[in-house]
Amino acid sequence: MDEIDHHLKKEYRKWEQIQQRELANLNASLRHLWLNILAYTLIAVVEYILARLGHSQTLMADAWNNISGIISTGLLMTGIHIARDMDDDDIAGIPLPNLSLKKTGNDQRIQFTRLRYETVFTLVTSIVMIGIALKIIVSGGLNLMDTHRHFVPKAIAFWGAVIASVIMLGVWYLNRKAGRKLKNAALIASSKDSLGDALTSIGTAISILGAQLFHLTWLDGAASIVVGLFILYAGGNIFIESSLNLVDYFDPKTEAEFRREICRLPEVHAIEELKAHYNGNLVTLDVVVVVAADMSVLDSYRLGEYIERMMGRKFGIIDTDVSFIPDTQENIKKGTRRGKKRKKRKY
Repeated sequence: MDEIDHHLKKEYRKWEQIQQRELANLNASLRHLWLNILAYTLIAVVEYILARLGHSQTLMADAWNNISGIISTGLLMTGIHIARDMDDDDIAGIPLPNLSLKKTGNDQRIQFTRLRYETVFTLVTSIVMIGIALKIIVSGGLNLMDTHRHFVPKAIAFWGAVIASVIMLGVWYLNRKAGRKLKNAALIASSKDSLGDALTSIGTAISILGAQLFHLTWLDGAASIVVGLFILYAGGNIFIESSLNLVDYFDPKTEAEFRREICRLPEVHAIEELKAHYNGNLVTLDVVVVVAADMSVLDSYRLGEYIERMMGRKFGIIDTDVSFIPDTQENIKKGTRRGKKRKKRKY
C-alpha cells in the first residue's frame, strides 16, 4: 500500500510539472500571437489604403486576407486563453463537477478538456479563412467579367505588396521557429497561415508588376482569384488537420511505431490494443498488452511503470495507461518451458 501511495504522489507531482511546462509554452505562444496581431493590423491597414489609391483588386484581396489573419489569430488566442486557465473552477464559464483536483485522474480529465479548446478554435480559424477565400474568389470572378472594372494598378500598389511580403516572411519565420520549439499546434497553424500570407503578398506584387509592364487590365482581377484559391487551400488543410484531431484520429504509422517499441520488451507477448490521443498539443496513449498468465500483480504494475517512462522518454508521450491480459496460449505451451526460470527485468 505504501508503494501505491508513493506512486500516486509521484504521478501527481509529474502531472503538475507537465501542466506548468505546458502553461509556460502557452504563455510564450500567446506573446508570439500578439506579434501576429500587430503585424496583420499594420499590413491590412496599409494594403487597404494603398489598394484604394492604386486601384488594385489583388492588393485589396490581400488586405482582406490579412484581415482574416487578425480574426483567426484572435480566435487562436481565445482558445489558448481558455487552455491556460488551469487553476480556474470552471471551463469557459461552465462550472466543473465537484471533483477533487488533487487526484491525478480528475485533474487530467479537466485539463485535457481545456487543452482541446485550442484545437477547437484552430478549427474555427480555418472556417473563417475558407469563408473569406470564397468571398475573394466570387468578388474577383465578378470583377473579371465586368470589363468596366479593369484597371492597370498604380506603382504605389506594387510597393504596398512588397512591404507586406517582407513583414509576413519575418512573421512566418518567427512563428515557425517558436512553433517547433514549443511544439504548439496554434503557432504551427499560424506559421502555415503566415507563410501562405507571405506567398500571397509576393504573388500580389508580381501580378501588379506584370499588369504595369504589359498593360494587362485583366491580370489584376485574375490574380485576386488565385489569391483566394491559395487562401482556400491553406484553410482547407488546417480544417482537415484540426478536425481529425478533434474526432480522435491519430496517424496509424506513428501508432505502429509505438507498437513496435513496446513489443521489443521480452515480457510483452503481444499487444491486443493500442490507441493514441491528441489533447491540444499533448499526446496520451492507451495500450492493452498480453503478458504471462502467471505474472504477479506487482510485476505487471512495475512493467506498466517502465512502459510509461520509456514512451515518455522516446516519444514525449505525457501519459501512458497500460492494461494487462493473460496469455491464454501460454498454458498450452507451458509444459515445454517447465523448469526454465524467467529472467526478471530490473525496473
